Amino acid sequence: MRRNRRLAAFSSLFLFLAACAEDAPQDTLEPKGPVARQIDNLIDPVFMVAGVVLVLVLGLVLTAIVKFRAKPDSPEPEQIHGNTRLEVGWTLAPALILLAVAVPTIATIFDLAKKPANAVNVTVIGHQFWWEYRYDDLGVVTANELRMPVGRPVQLTLLSDDVIHSYWIAPLAGKQDVVPGRQNTMSFSADAPGEYLGQCTEFCGDSHANMRAKAIAMLPADFDAWVAGQRAGAVAAAAGSSAEEGIAVFNQKGCGSCHTVAGLSEGIIGPNLTHFATRTTFAGSIFDNNDVNLRRWLRDPQGEKPGNKMIIPGAPLTPDEITKLIAYLNTLR
Repeated sequence: MRRNRRLAAFSSLFLFLAACAEDAPQDTLEPKGPVARQIDNLIDPVFMVAGVVLVLVLGLVLTAIVKFRAKPDSPEPEQIHGNTRLEVGWTLAPALILLAVAVPTIATIFDLAKKPANAVNVTVIGHQFWWEYRYDDLGVVTANELRMPVGRPVQLTLLSDDVIHSYWIAPLAGKQDVVPGRQNTMSFSADAPGEYLGQCTEFCGDSHANMRAKAIAMLPADFDAWVAGQRAGAVAAAAGSSAEEGIAVFNQKGCGSCHTVAGLSEGIIGPNLTHFATRTTFAGSIFDNNDVNLRRWLRDPQGEKPGNKMIIPGAPLTPDEITKLIAYLNTLR
């Protein structure tokens, strides 16, 4: 019995310490935008009310256990059934507490559901296991990274191409389910330029944990420049270069049947690669976009991310083919 108590105590301490983090980029309690701040402002008083109730209930339970525990030859406890005052009291008190919590909660829900003015409209499509972003009014299609101007909200229309996902950029907003055949919406903005990390929070298959997300907030002028660059065509590879040889490999291996590159292919499954080199991450934002990680990914995409839909027809790529493909991908700016 004593050993079990020690094990329970150590387990509880371990779980408590595991929740502590000095630098937690996906901390919803450190809001970096007005929507996240509204949610945090709601969490604080609700948590305080819940804390008071917890202490009160535990205190009464412990008092009852210690003071009124069964003893040898103890008399039958006094019965309180039919005590109208007590029954009305313990019915009315929780109802009032719930009402105090419900009023600000409902008000916040309705306020967050309003579509903000002057928003950047983006359709977000969840795939196994990456996010596609379509800027409806700007003619831009990208993947994994949501670019947004500081101080201006983005209005997201959330769709799924396969199973149920859930979209969450913790420092900027709460979670929203992404359901096949259903259109959900959410909006948020960022206080300052920076990178804000998120992920899918609904189990969606083998690589659910590898379905990450990133929002990159930019100064308005930088965002406008990014949009202009994304709307331009793909950069042509120099004649006789390794990048041009990479185009041949891209075509020979059938990459264009899955991936779109403006002026070269129109894929229907994988991320649009027209401006791949401008992204800081790839493969559902699990890899930093550099040559080492690209080589690792192209060598064995299924091994690096189980269950993803990237299948290279025929034999695995040779080291030389990978080198040429990397050279080509690096030109896609």
